[in-house]
Amino acid sequence: MPSIVGPIKINSVGGGVVNFGDAFYLSPKSTSKTNAGSGAFNTGDFINTNNGVNATNTFDPDGNDQQLAANA
Repeated sequence: MPSIVGPIKINSVGGGVVNFGDAFYLSPKSTSKTNAGSGAFNTGDFINTNNGVNATNTFDPDGNDQQLAANA
């Protein structure tokens, strides 16, 4: 089924795959985990973050978040 993609803006490319339109099956080829504090990953043209004291909990009780077995 065809799809219509509106205006897009790409500020930078740091590796990866971008899919536009219809996709039957998408699967990740790598996984990673990143911990960051409040307001760390804001993106846009005009960013203004006002954060007080914050703490990031990096404790992860589960052993596996996203498996890559049989995902070649």
